[in-house]
Amino acid sequence: MTTATAKLPLRTKIAFGSGSLAFGIKDQGFNALLMLYYNQVIGLPATWVGLAILVATFVDAIMDPVIGQWSDHHRSRLGRRHPFMYASALPVAVGYLLFWAPPDAAPAVQCAWLLVTSILVRVGISTFEVPSAALLAEFTTDYDERTSLSLWRSVFLAVGIVGGGMVALKVFLTPTPEQPVGQLNAAGYEQYGICAAAAMFVAILVATRGTQYRIRVLNPPKPRAVGENLLSNLKLLFTDRAYLSLVGALFFFAVATGISGTLGTYVQTYFWKLSADQLGSLAGWAGLGAILGLVFAGTAGKRKKRVTLGAYAVALVASVLLVSLKLAGVITSEGKDLMPWIALQVLVVTGSITIGIVMGASMLADVADHIELKTTRRMEGLMFAALIMTQKAIQGLGVFLSGMILAAIGFPEKASPDTVDPAIVMHLGLVHVLCLGVLVMLALVSVGGYPITRESHDRTVATLREARAGGAA
Repeated sequence: MTTATAKLPLRTKIAFGSGSLAFGIKDQGFNALLMLYYNQVIGLPATWVGLAILVATFVDAIMDPVIGQWSDHHRSRLGRRHPFMYASALPVAVGYLLFWAPPDAAPAVQCAWLLVTSILVRVGISTFEVPSAALLAEFTTDYDERTSLSLWRSVFLAVGIVGGGMVALKVFLTPTPEQPVGQLNAAGYEQYGICAAAAMFVAILVATRGTQYRIRVLNPPKPRAVGENLLSNLKLLFTDRAYLSLVGALFFFAVATGISGTLGTYVQTYFWKLSADQLGSLAGWAGLGAILGLVFAGTAGKRKKRVTLGAYAVALVASVLLVSLKLAGVITSEGKDLMPWIALQVLVVTGSITIGIVMGASMLADVADHIELKTTRRMEGLMFAALIMTQKAIQGLGVFLSGMILAAIGFPEKASPDTVDPAIVMHLGLVHVLCLGVLVMLALVSVGGYPITRESHDRTVATLREARAGGAA
């Protein structure tokens, strides 16, 4: 028997969310540090780094729906999701540790190392994240409880992103006599990799073990329908308006995130000329922004679509404002003199993005019931996997495009912030603003087409409950 309509205990929500710590650490490292490390510290061409990440991301994206479909129909003593979650812990930790410790070898060997280790990390994270995300739709059908579960996932995601950034920049990537720019300190990256890998390993095991007891109250997997397979299920998903509107929004937002995460570190280092310690302080402001965003999302989630639209709009304006004013000549101060304003920008942008993440995951869980009513199929794993697949593939495209942009504007490798041509730095800021502006606007348009409301969701759940009761009778 299922208790999908009951309120969940706090310990379940905390355990459920804790696994996102690993995802947050990975995202922070891959988005903010990866290009800087392999391009400016190791010395690989930006186009090589971008292409390697694009290939790794597409390999990972192909695996996502396979993992999702497999976990939807898997049967074992540990249920259909948890065997995958347990199996992911060691590959993720080992892969992330090796990722930040490439051999001292020829550039082609280092590029191959980047490709192989990033595939290991990404596929390992997917093996955990896809089944874990599917549990959001399985643990409860309550409209508000799903927002609460999504909230806890976002709490730990924010801790992983912000905490990972603060630890990396404040503890490991510190200036030395040989390298006064801390974020270019080669030795610190390997030490960071060891610490981050251990934290990811523990987070995955805690989340998996902490939610294992819920297996006995979940609905078992449905028998496969006639003609049901991976391709037929994907076709059903990508022709559904509700699902497609969320995919479209995340499509554009993920490209923006990939570009912003990669070029954003370059903007802070070369455009604003901030130190590693200052970047670490900004990570603290990002953490405060995430907390405020989570508080707001927890109290304002009654109208998910409206809140999401507002959050995206605020994130758009805040993320481009300061750089735009600097490019227009309105701001003439150096980055160190603008730290209060840059900190406020980081706080607002992070808070807005956090709200969007919470609402987006909750909205997607509601689509699972909508899809079941429409098709009679339950495919939470594939549904979340296909969305994650799209997001990852396009986010990888964002990193790849960042590499192409850096090459196109002639950005040098292994460059000190004081030696880069100011014209190149201004081009960097301009491209950053234009890319974010266009992409987030497209995301806003897409999420505007999401059709599910609280009222329509309640009707869907009631209809499904009656159908299940009739089938049981």
